[in-house]
Amino acid sequence: MKKSLGKLLMTTLLGTALFVTGCSSSSSTSTAADADKETKELVIYSARNETFVQPLVESFEEQTGIKVRMLSGNEASVNKIIEERNNVQADIFFSNDAGAMEYLRLEGLLASNDSKALEVIDPKYRAVDGSWVGLSARTRVLMYNKDLISEEEMPKALWELTDPKWSGEFMITRGGNGSMVAHVAALRAAWGDEKTKEWIEQVRENAGAVVNGHGDIRRSVGAGEFKFGLVNNYYYHLQLNEDKDNNVGAIYPDQGSDDIGAFVNAAGVALIKDAPNTKNAKAFIDWLLEPEQQKVFAFNSMEVPLNPAVEAVGFAKKIDEYKVMDMPLQELGPVWSDVKQLIEDAGLDLNL
Repeated sequence: MKKSLGKLLMTTLLGTALFVTGCSSSSSTSTAADADKETKELVIYSARNETFVQPLVESFEEQTGIKVRMLSGNEASVNKIIEERNNVQADIFFSNDAGAMEYLRLEGLLASNDSKALEVIDPKYRAVDGSWVGLSARTRVLMYNKDLISEEEMPKALWELTDPKWSGEFMITRGGNGSMVAHVAALRAAWGDEKTKEWIEQVRENAGAVVNGHGDIRRSVGAGEFKFGLVNNYYYHLQLNEDKDNNVGAIYPDQGSDDIGAFVNAAGVALIKDAPNTKNAKAFIDWLLEPEQQKVFAFNSMEVPLNPAVEAVGFAKKIDEYKVMDMPLQELGPVWSDVKQLIEDAGLDLNL
């Protein structure tokens, strides 16, 4: 009786083990199949103006059949990607700032990309591991109203904005504006903390108005409310394209032989690590780097393509037509993280 009971118990245990093993094997196979399964979806977090990105998204959907979900979040997108690092929701980060993308890379939140398509962009405008790549250039310029001030009278270097003679004559954005943050990060890399802080303090003191965004600056300068303002060059292009208040010019600063040159930032895209739709994300990046898409994006945003073979809007200067800061954009990453603190310490409010 004991022997029969032992046999029965052994048979039961063996059956249970085989059942568990079978379930485990089946579960592993199922998980692997799910991981390899092709999706028809792409999730984009965008810090760009939706009017610039949406036409590209719609075209990509039409050509590929991949459904794109886009969440526009301005500067908040970076924080959202950081918060979701253990539960990644997005595939692509569409950014207006190379410094932000490089910061995310240094934080281990981006995935490398060895696509040959990236090679059309100069290495100083993309990550060393291909995890992010610039698409278009946005150069910092002084846009001025030609009815109020001549080109000869305009300041020719950023440091000149610290001169009291310009007090009340020009406009800048709040300190937390993405382009202002990136610009200060670049100046910090070139000048160091002390000189950069002094520049911010004096410029804040002299500025006639501190506003939320560059659109406010271009419209006010165009209308003659201020002589000039510090903007990205595509805002100058946008104002030139207006039906009225378009008698404006632009100074590309720091062009002397001993000067640092104008700061060129890059709008671009980054591949998020552990993205749920990595294959589609890489396909989207390759697609964006095609000349047709580069031209569409440049004409929509009025920015200058970083691919020199791609046509830009007629009144836009190409990057090789002026002196630029000799600094790979990868160098912005290490000084980007706490630059907002430097700006705030210098007395320029991050938000209004």
